[in-house]
Formats: sequence, structure tokens, C-alpha cells
Amino acid sequence: MRKILIVEDDESIGELLRDYLEINGFSVDICMNGTEGLKRIRDGEYDLLILDIMLPGMNGYEILKKIRDEKDIPVLIVSAKKEEFDKIHGLKLGADDYITKPFSPGELVARVNAHIAKYERLRNKYGNNNVNSITIRGLEIQKDSRRVFVNGKEVNLAQKEFDVLLFLAQNPNRVFSREEIFDRVWGMDALGDAATVTVHIGRIREKIESDPSNPQYIETVWGAGYRLRA
Repeated sequence: MRKILIVEDDESIGELLRDYLEINGFSVDICMNGTEGLKRIRDGEYDLLILDIMLPGMNGYEILKKIRDEKDIPVLIVSAKKEEFDKIHGLKLGADDYITKPFSPGELVARVNAHIAKYERLRNKYGNNNVNSITIRGLEIQKDSRRVFVNGKEVNLAQKEFDVLLFLAQNPNRVFSREEIFDRVWGMDALGDAATVTVHIGRIREKIESDPSNPQYIETVWGAGYRLRA
């Protein structure tokens, strides 16, 4: 049975979601405090997190920042904050979806099912970092030999270009900001700044995309960053 944690300080909303999810075969825990929610996430084994933003103790954005590198599970933000900035900020921090209140519980259950299914497919396909080769729609990345092929034709990438492409390919469909990519690939103590990520993305597109102005692999998510679409 799939297990879900709801971190929501509105008891009536939390209980409503729990009822709908349990009817659909999920095991559900509810936590109404951000600090306690973070502890439950770290200590438990959950298949998905439903996270409110405005919480006592610690807000949802802070929780998301702390757990994103620790837990590889889908995170759905459910919030009354409807501004575009809030949605972009949540996605930029690593949320998989952002649903504004009020919402249909049936729609939320459908999204929960869809995100869990997608994560399981991606984990089965790309989750084993010991696999030497990643193939995505004609793009093949060979990790040990550091070679890249597009539709069977080899393309030559510089060292950091390869590292950026591999990082995105190992985390398909997730949005990363320029700053996150720079920290992961160059390291937090590296000289330079996140602007170099934009330059490297452009060079990678020139080499792997048939039409760099309309990329099919590395997509720009405006206001949030980049993702490699699997």
C-alpha cells in the first residue's frame, strides 16, 4: 500500500484529503506543524508528500528546501497562495506540482496517482546510477566512456557540457534553477557564477538538438530553470 504524508495545518482540509486518499487505497498520515512534518518526512518512508505553504513552526518552502536532496519522492504543494511568483518559487525549489485552494479532492487524487506512477516509471528506467548508459528518445549518454550519441551519431561535448547533460539526464523531468545546476556540477566553492550555466546549456543544445531554438531535450521553464524532458 502506497503511503502519503499530508502536512497541512487546516484540520478539516487534512481530514478531507485523508478520507479521499484512503478510499482510493492509500495509507495516509497527517501532520499539522511544519517542524514536526520535517521530522516525519525524514524518519518515515513515504511515497508522496502533500505540503501546505503556510504552516506553524516552519513553512512549506523551508521544508521543501531541506528535504529535496534527501528524499526522492513526488511533492505536491497545496496552498491558498495563488500568485504566479509563489507557484514558480515552489517549482523552482523542487515541487512536482502546485495546486491552489479551493480544489477538487477528486482532481488531487488523480494527480497523486499520476505523480506516483511517473516516479515509479522514471525510477525503474533511470534510477540505477550503476547503469552505464542512459537513453532518452534517441539521445544516448555513456557515463564511463563519457560519450554522447544522437540518433546513433556521436557528438563531442566539453567536460562541463557532458557533466551538465548527465546531471539533468539522471534527474529527468525535474526543474533545476541555474544556481542549483551550478552548485551540483561546478561545486559551491567554484569560481564563476550561475550565468555560465546558460552558456553551457546553449552549447549543449547546439550539439544535441536538431533545432536549438525549439529544443526537444533540454527545456527552459521560464522563471524557474531547466529540465531534461524524458
